[in-house]
Amino acid sequence: MNTKRKFKPLDPDDQMKKLGSRIRELRKSKGYTSAETFAYENGFARAMYGRYENGKNIQFITLVRLANCFEMTLEEFFDEGFD
Repeated sequence: MNTKRKFKPLDPDDQMKKLGSRIRELRKSKGYTSAETFAYENGFARAMYGRYENGKNIQFITLVRLANCFEMTLEEFFDEGFD
């Protein structure tokens, strides 16, 4: 009996959209209705932060910075909203 799960490749574009949605959701859960205010108060360039919420390419170091802003581990960050 083969109990190995069949691997389904992830769609990078779909995962980036999910990442953007997760970042937006976390910002709002911290009480920030404005992405611009969040970016300013946490040391992100407004335009770059807007790209993150829109699912544009993001560096790992930026994910770590965002997790710190949301006071959570990377495990907690990726715990919701992803396949």
